[in-house]
Amino acid sequence: MTTPEAQKITMYGAEWCGDCRRSKAFLDGHEVEYDYVDLEAHPEAAEVAQAIAGRKNIPVISFPDGTFAVEPSDADLRSKLEELGAL
Repeated sequence: MTTPEAQKITMYGAEWCGDCRRSKAFLDGHEVEYDYVDLEAHPEAAEVAQAIAGRKNIPVISFPDGTFAVEPSDADLRSKLEELGAL
């Protein structure tokens, strides 16, 4: 059984991270629905992001199909969102 949370896009990031701000602006600019986990406000979530990605780089964006992206370019993010039908 899949939980509703697993059906959402989740982005783990921080305001000080330029790649995080860029990916967040891309998602917001394309009106993509996603959950944002601020790692500064919720430092315990950094372990979750690291467990998903296998490394400490951010942003980590997890997708409903079980895949994830770490520090994706806008082109990579667009391609994945098109694949998922989110764009």
